[in-house]
Amino acid sequence: MQYVRPVPADQSAPPPRTDTGRGAEPRPVPGQDPRVQWVASLAVVVVGALTIRPMGFSGRGLAVAVLFVVNAAALLARRLPEHKVSPRLALIWLTLGVVAAAALIGVSSSGAGYLFAFFLAGHIGYRLETRPALVLAGICSLLCAAVLSFRLGPGYEALPWAFGLLTGLPVLIGIVNRTQRQAVRAALDAAESAERAARAEARTAVLTERGRIARDVHDVLAHSLAGINMQLELADALIDTGDLEKVRQAHDKAHGLVKESLRQAQWTVHALREDTLPLLESLSAMLESSGHHDALTVTGTVREVPARTAQNLLRIAQEALTNAARHAPGGAVEVELTYAEASITLSVRNGPATREVNAGAGSGMGLIGMRERVALLGGTVIAGPVTEGPHHNGWQVEAVIPT
Repeated sequence: MQYVRPVPADQSAPPPRTDTGRGAEPRPVPGQDPRVQWVASLAVVVVGALTIRPMGFSGRGLAVAVLFVVNAAALLARRLPEHKVSPRLALIWLTLGVVAAAALIGVSSSGAGYLFAFFLAGHIGYRLETRPALVLAGICSLLCAAVLSFRLGPGYEALPWAFGLLTGLPVLIGIVNRTQRQAVRAALDAAESAERAARAEARTAVLTERGRIARDVHDVLAHSLAGINMQLELADALIDTGDLEKVRQAHDKAHGLVKESLRQAQWTVHALREDTLPLLESLSAMLESSGHHDALTVTGTVREVPARTAQNLLRIAQEALTNAARHAPGGAVEVELTYAEASITLSVRNGPATREVNAGAGSGMGLIGMRERVALLGGTVIAGPVTEGPHHNGWQVEAVIPT
């Protein structure tokens, strides 16, 4: 029988992320260092500040300076967290940046102002969905090409208009990066879901094991203590009659039940340690200790069965014998163990009581425990009164477990 140990949670591990909607900070994607993007943006701004001319506080120089600041702000805004910028706001911001980049190309007379258009187009593909990204990148190409083609400003006379069309191409790189990022995050989400499922399965296994241990405790303690208490109450009642021989017999039976309880506790420990239980020998010893000599009949070829199957069959037999002793004292008991090719069947029948029944109210867990044990092994169990045969008006329990 397999015993599942509960594994304590790792206190140092971060709690699983459960909020994946907008407004939640996205998980960092492995392989993408945000510092690289930040350094590239600063490099473009520095190169622009050193090369773009004229730049001053009046006339065309002021216009160039203002457009430079707008372009720098639009480019540096790439560092804004995605979960804090809505898609609509990102579309407006990038559209203004594209218009400012085209205007800077037209107004300035020299410098690397076109770098703003290239880098903004790349971020358009990264930040926006594919369709709006392609549309906005196309607008960027058309605006820059129109500025160079119609000579709307004094700068870049040496650049052909086709160069302006190239400014929108980096959008494809941005789309590829965004697709890779989404794929990585989807893989991480799937891994987290699998981890949560594994944890839930482990918790279920622990609860199942607790239920099994509860059944074992019930079988070992509740039944044994009930039998011992019954014999001690009988001894107390017989003391008043002065029949010391019967008192001694009741005492001996209580003593025997104590030994049987210790033996059953050993069986439980063996099961928890996954030791192999000899089913036939253990069942024979159980019947002998219960006073049912020659009550066992074996049919079929005896073979070794898994420890888990043996443990549960012994517990079912113990439950049936205990119920027979409590509810049908003195009744004949017959136990049959049948080894079939694909299953093993345990049948316990007892006849009606021949002595006074003095059984208290049961816990109701006995039959429930039987059904749970058999269900865990994929078998079936039948429990009910005997309607015909030598045990008529008695009780029978039959468990069939596949092997």
